[in-house]
Amino acid sequence: MNPAIRVKQISKSFNKKPVLKDVHLTIETGQLYGLIGPSGAGKTTLVKMIVGMEKTDSGTVHVLEEKMPNLAMLQRIGYMAQSDSLYTELTGEENLKFFASLYKLKKEEQKQRIAYAAGLVHLTGDLKKRVAAYSGGMKRRLSLAIALIQDPKILILDEPTVGIDPELKLSIWDELLRLKNEEAKTIIVTTHVMDEAERCDCVAMVRDGRIITSGSPKELKEMYGVDRFDDVFLQAGGKQS
Repeated sequence: MNPAIRVKQISKSFNKKPVLKDVHLTIETGQLYGLIGPSGAGKTTLVKMIVGMEKTDSGTVHVLEEKMPNLAMLQRIGYMAQSDSLYTELTGEENLKFFASLYKLKKEEQKQRIAYAAGLVHLTGDLKKRVAAYSGGMKRRLSLAIALIQDPKILILDEPTVGIDPELKLSIWDELLRLKNEEAKTIIVTTHVMDEAERCDCVAMVRDGRIITSGSPKELKEMYGVDRFDDVFLQAGGKQS
C-alpha cells in the first residue's frame, strides 16, 4: 500500500526567514501521526503545505498520490486550523450546513453528518445558538465538527484540544482512535501535550524548521534510554543545540 502522505525535501521561507528546512516525512495510510514542538517550530506551516494552503519553495508534497496543492483534494481532506474560521453571526447549525454544502453530499447524508459531528463534540444542544455567543472551547469543538463533516480520508488537526475541558478532550481522542482503527482514516495532530503525543502511532518533533527525531513513542523512549516521554524531547532537543 502506498503512503497516504509523502513530504520530500520541502523548504519554506517567509520574508527571507527560513521556516522549514529540508523536511522529509512519510505517513502511512491509517496512521495517527503526531507533530510536536514549541510555538514557531514550523508545525503549522508544515500542515498547511500538506493541506495545500501553502506552496513550498522547494520539494514536493503528495497526498493520496496527488501532488499538492490540488483543489480537488479538499473533498478528501478535513482540516481544523489553529484559529477558528467561523461565521459568528450564524448559528452553529448554520455553520455546519454551510460547510457541508461545499462538499458533494446528498441532503440526507448531509443531515446525518451534521448530527454525527455535532454529537461527537457535544454541541447538539447548542446548534441553534449564534456562534458569537459560544465560548472559546465551544468554537474549537465546532471547528472540529466542521473538519469531520464530509467524512474525509485524511484528517489534519492543528492543536485540536486547546481550550477544551479534560473530559471532552478524552472523548475526542477516543473518537480519533476509533476513526483510525475502524475506518482506517489517516490523522495528523499537532500538539504541545505529551500525553496526547504518546497516544499517536508515530511522533515527529519539529524544532527550528527541522524534524529532529521521529518514531513510535515506544521506539523513541528506547532510543533515548528514558522512561518518560517528556524526556525524549528534552534529550532530542539537547542533542541539536
